[in-house]
Amino acid sequence: MLKRINDFLAGIPMTIAGGVFLLLSLGLSLSDIDPVVDPAWASVIICGLPLIYLAIWRVVYNKGISKISSALLISIAMIAAIAIGDLFAAGEVAFIMALGAILEDKTTERARKGLKKLISLVPQTARVIRDGKEQQVALESVAVGDIIRILPGESIPVDGMIVSGTTSIDQSVMTGESLPVDKTVGDEVFSGTINLYGSVDIKAMKVGKDSSLEQLIRLVEEADEKKAPIQRIADRWASWLVPVALLIAVLAYIFTGNIVRAVTVLVVFCPCALVLATPTAIMAAIGQATKRGVIIKSGEALEKMGKVDTIAFDKTGTLTYGKPVVSDVVILAPGIADDVFLSIVASAEKRSEHPLAKALLSYALESETELLEAEAFSMEAGKGIKAKINGKSVVCGNIHLMEECGVSLSDAEMEIRRIEEDGKALILVAIDEMISGLVGFSDSLRLESKEMISKLSAMNVRSVLLTGDNGRAAGFMAKETGITEVCADLLPSEKVEAIRNFQKNGHTVAMIGDGVNDAPALKSADVGIAMGAMGSDIAVEAADIALVGDDISNIPYLKRLSNATVNTIKLSISLSLFINTVAIILSLLGLLTPTTGALVHNAGSVFVVLIAALLYDRKF
Repeated sequence: MLKRINDFLAGIPMTIAGGVFLLLSLGLSLSDIDPVVDPAWASVIICGLPLIYLAIWRVVYNKGISKISSALLISIAMIAAIAIGDLFAAGEVAFIMALGAILEDKTTERARKGLKKLISLVPQTARVIRDGKEQQVALESVAVGDIIRILPGESIPVDGMIVSGTTSIDQSVMTGESLPVDKTVGDEVFSGTINLYGSVDIKAMKVGKDSSLEQLIRLVEEADEKKAPIQRIADRWASWLVPVALLIAVLAYIFTGNIVRAVTVLVVFCPCALVLATPTAIMAAIGQATKRGVIIKSGEALEKMGKVDTIAFDKTGTLTYGKPVVSDVVILAPGIADDVFLSIVASAEKRSEHPLAKALLSYALESETELLEAEAFSMEAGKGIKAKINGKSVVCGNIHLMEECGVSLSDAEMEIRRIEEDGKALILVAIDEMISGLVGFSDSLRLESKEMISKLSAMNVRSVLLTGDNGRAAGFMAKETGITEVCADLLPSEKVEAIRNFQKNGHTVAMIGDGVNDAPALKSADVGIAMGAMGSDIAVEAADIALVGDDISNIPYLKRLSNATVNTIKLSISLSLFINTVAIILSLLGLLTPTTGALVHNAGSVFVVLIAALLYDRKF
């Protein structure tokens, strides 16, 4: 019952009413009209009772020093103002505090727009094909394996794989891509994305809380539940300010004999800005980041990111796309044209399930190479394949397979060494037992990686490559991106050890990764950042921050945002303390009354909160 009354009084309509009564009291005072009942009483009741309720609740339920809160100090100041008959000052203190709380709530609500947008993207029903018939069912009744039909313009309700049809999907909510992505049978689709053109049937792979969009929403919700260390410091300051304020007020009364000065000290000592500005800045920054596809799980991560001076990157799937692509096609046998060689090799590898074979086949299809049917095909696990194409015996594989088949590699040694020194994988190709060429593969570098590293360097942030790949591959990729410090051939435990060594040397470290093997390092770093779209669920859960669209160009933005948030919080605290100090001095000198003191102090508090709120729309 009490809580319902409190929530009603603390709402916007009643707070506005409290402000109207306060203005009416001021108007009557300036007109020298002496009302039977001062309208400021209404402001005291409307805005003051929720404040007293909060102060008492914290005294009863909070532990230790946290029982003493800013609400308690403001309640004491309000009661003291009433005691000396300054009802306007009492109502003003309560009203400005209520106004500040509403401002914080509105800023927080605005910052959560990203979350609300995500939640609105989840459709409530799905069109399921059961027993050959379409059925419109509630989303919660969809099970893994169900076939769901998606019509043009509809939102996709679950994560799944296309089993029939082709279309284009707007994936901007998940990846940040501005252009639609063409999809066909076998391609993955994600919940919350929009089917633009064709009708498709998908097989449900992840439903309910396991779907990509639901996981994303859960990450954003987690960001609301955690508080930053700076925010806890502000709470502690509010706790010890109460006894300090009471002491100064008592001393002011003892030395001046003026109770008004003592009450004024209590009024201006209220730490409104100190308490309000920090959570407002944090929520505004989290909301700003959500708009950019960066999910910050806690204010603590945001604060620590502002202190980061070293960023450790995983290679595969982070700086690179994590998929092999053809980088070199070398023909060693005389008289074989490029298109003929590629046709023979791709035709031979067409039935293989190996990732390199798939990359080769994709490259051949993109080159519009003619593919032939193999007359014979066999695979040697861990070595390669053998096939017969147009009557020619074709062997594709590694050095061991070539040696087993009696193929001399003397003519290929230089090219093999060159490709291996670049850290690339390769397929050797022998036609009719003669080495005829080779195909090199590399992990494709993300286009934005080099520029991102350059921007971090300009911000005096050191970039380090920590990878389980071999030294040659790591060195090649580091050279391409501009990273000068490389640690390669690392096991997951060795990545953790490397991060701890940086920390022992006084560095604040962020780790960016995408795989299950990165999870321990993400947890060990001061800030863990996961590739949210491509990364494993375990990596995302272990991290403090997730990049929804795997857009690592957001890393410099994240660093600038974190720096700005920390600086804004420090500015707010400094400004709050400065305002308090000046107001206390003026109060002790008798230049401020409880009424003017409340106006100066709390107007400054609202100003500080507005500075923090501006983070939401600031351009970085």
